[in-house]
Amino acid sequence: MARWCYQHRLVVLLLWVGALFGLGFSASTAGTNYANVFSLPDTDSKSAYDLMQKAFPTTSGDTDTVVWKVDQGSVRDKAVQDRIQPALDKIAKMPGVGAVTSPYTGPRGAAQISRDGTIAYAQLTFAKQANEVPKDVVQNVVDTAHGAARQGLKVELGGQAIQRVEQPPQGLSEMVGIVAAALVLFLAFGSFFAMLLPIAIAIFGVGMGLFSTQLLSHSTDIPDIAPLLASLIGLGVGIDYALFIVTRHRRGILRGLDPEESAVTALNTSGRAVLFAGGTVCIALAGMLVTRLRFLDGVVVGTSLTVVLSVMAATTLLPALLGFLGPRVLSRRQRRRLAAEGPEPERASGLAARWSVNVEKRPRRIAALALVVMAVLAIPVLSLRLGATDQGNDDASTTTRKAYDLLAEGFGPGFNGPLQVVTKSGDTSALVKGIESTSGVARVAPFPPVKGVTVIQVVPTTSPQSKETDDLIDTLREKVIPQAGAEAHVGGVTAISKDFASVTGDRLPLFIGTIIGLGFLLLLIAFRSLVVPLTAALMNLIAAAASFGILVAVFQWGWGLDLLGLGKEGPINAFLPVIMLSLLFGLSMDYQVFLVSRMHEEWVHTRDNARAVRVGLAETSRVINSAALIMVCVFLAFVLSGNSGAAMAGVGLAAAVALDAFILRTALVPAAMHLLGDSNWWLPGWLDKRLPHLAVEPKEEALESPVTDKGGASVIHGFIRTVDGGPVDGASVTLMSKGGRQLDRVTSLADGSYIVSVPEPGAYLLAATAPSYGSRAAHVVVAEGPLVYDVELAEGEVDAVN
Repeated sequence: MARWCYQHRLVVLLLWVGALFGLGFSASTAGTNYANVFSLPDTDSKSAYDLMQKAFPTTSGDTDTVVWKVDQGSVRDKAVQDRIQPALDKIAKMPGVGAVTSPYTGPRGAAQISRDGTIAYAQLTFAKQANEVPKDVVQNVVDTAHGAARQGLKVELGGQAIQRVEQPPQGLSEMVGIVAAALVLFLAFGSFFAMLLPIAIAIFGVGMGLFSTQLLSHSTDIPDIAPLLASLIGLGVGIDYALFIVTRHRRGILRGLDPEESAVTALNTSGRAVLFAGGTVCIALAGMLVTRLRFLDGVVVGTSLTVVLSVMAATTLLPALLGFLGPRVLSRRQRRRLAAEGPEPERASGLAARWSVNVEKRPRRIAALALVVMAVLAIPVLSLRLGATDQGNDDASTTTRKAYDLLAEGFGPGFNGPLQVVTKSGDTSALVKGIESTSGVARVAPFPPVKGVTVIQVVPTTSPQSKETDDLIDTLREKVIPQAGAEAHVGGVTAISKDFASVTGDRLPLFIGTIIGLGFLLLLIAFRSLVVPLTAALMNLIAAAASFGILVAVFQWGWGLDLLGLGKEGPINAFLPVIMLSLLFGLSMDYQVFLVSRMHEEWVHTRDNARAVRVGLAETSRVINSAALIMVCVFLAFVLSGNSGAAMAGVGLAAAVALDAFILRTALVPAAMHLLGDSNWWLPGWLDKRLPHLAVEPKEEALESPVTDKGGASVIHGFIRTVDGGPVDGASVTLMSKGGRQLDRVTSLADGSYIVSVPEPGAYLLAATAPSYGSRAAHVVVAEGPLVYDVELAEGEVDAVN
């Protein structure tokens, strides 16, 4: 498939461009129909909602609020009314606005004015739901209301529709993330064209994913946060997957492969790993379905679809783009050096190699230090409180936050989240008296019964997000309602949020067990080891605890919120643990597979655990750290999205990826594997026979030069000598395929002689290393007979990998 895409690159590019523009046109024509459906069967708030639906069918439009406050006098003053009422009348006549309820008209108007007369509010109902109201309509409402303000008269607006126009322009966070990723890629590759490749793949994958999700919103319930989360994870994995493949392709060209063969080899090795990694991310996301929370179903659809399309772009569009670039995927300096000096072997960078040796020398100290750091970061998770954020958590400069604070000031903190006690039988008067006498209740307002259903509005004395309000809900359900002998249920947005957090917390252990078990099974099959998947599962739990600790410290305790411009502290969104754990599991699997697959490859050839861990870490840490740095940049950019849920997910995932890549995969995992020794690769024989075989990467010999004639085997022999001509005893001589897979390995004798076996005529890489000498490697071409090849080693810096 890779070869076909490479050779028919123009067709592939046109198909992808046509699909992107076609989906974009269809999505823009159809519009959006996102819906936040919190369906919580068998909960008290759901029972209350069902009763209200029967008695009071809700209007289709979104209800928002205009709030004003006077510094002196009263809002009832004629001067104030003469400024506010004309603005409300003008808003009521605007297209898209259904009705406006003013405190200056109607019998209930007095209830919309605070007791001290300094604050009042009007309710305006749009003709459609918040996400369907055109932004220009909402902006006209905001401008008209703010136009009534003057010195001593403050006017602010709140509500979902108003919040939408307060958010930064759509796509700002994505654009910032892409620019940051481009800088990291340019520093990693040193080539402008190579830098563009992962960016292009991410744009195609995320663009098509978002357009598809937008179209699907018309046929299934998809929450409005799904596109943000889909673009967040899509940008991260799209850039990372392309980075892995392009890195492998560039390595192949530097080793002397033709660009087409290098692209095919890269796709047939790293491309397979990308398919495996993308599949694990999708499986991890699908794990959210075990929670049976309908709100998350749409998130699963949007994010999984975006990941699938990103993988498709990386495995089909990327080889086509590589065909257009050819050798220009290398930097100019690399191309000049390749032309002048010929192919070069892949060497780990000095820093990566030295760190790998340090981990091998001091595994206990490094493992202990890494564990202490992770444990300290995880401490705040002990005070984790799940809930829901509202406009009280918006930035202090927004009109929605100002309106929220004015309503709390004028009508009490609980006014922004009233409870609704819904009853259809029993003594309602006794229930009302019982509620009024309950501690923590500010006001009680029973409404006339409709169709046998009575709604009692209860305003708490505390804010919707406070623990005291949660305790009041429990008191009403467990004590007040049973004592009144009524069949009643406590509903409202605050009660729904509490039940959602409770249900999520109850189902979290099942969810964690599912995705950890799934990851254990996948790694068990891939690496034929019991210890490697157990280590990975433990590391995932450690990374999750530490990242949630950071999340609690920032968003629940408020550390650094002002610096980040993220508003006010509050509980952690109830849906966030499920989403974050799914994404963290999938991304950790990517890094674990990339790291351990190289270690496993070395272990299979040498049966030397210390060397396998050292070489695997040295050769993969740079790419893993580059990929993680890109993801951190992309995730942190979502702080600019204006959506508190996306900002929380962005900060949490950025912290999780950074800790996972820079501490766990770079320090704790290799240190632990050094301490465990050969037991890393232990698997009972009976289990080995029963497990299916799953190769993440194919054998490179089969890709490059399959041995079809055993008679074609030959040898390379010669001497390993110093610059002065003296023999080098004990030098390690390794024969590798063009792709870098080890074929034979010997040690030179006392006279410096060596002999390695060659499977068949062809091009190979021969590398020689010895203590106190620099390594030497070169491409050699073997014909039908033996090849004589002498190697000269010079004293110099020791190659840490070898």
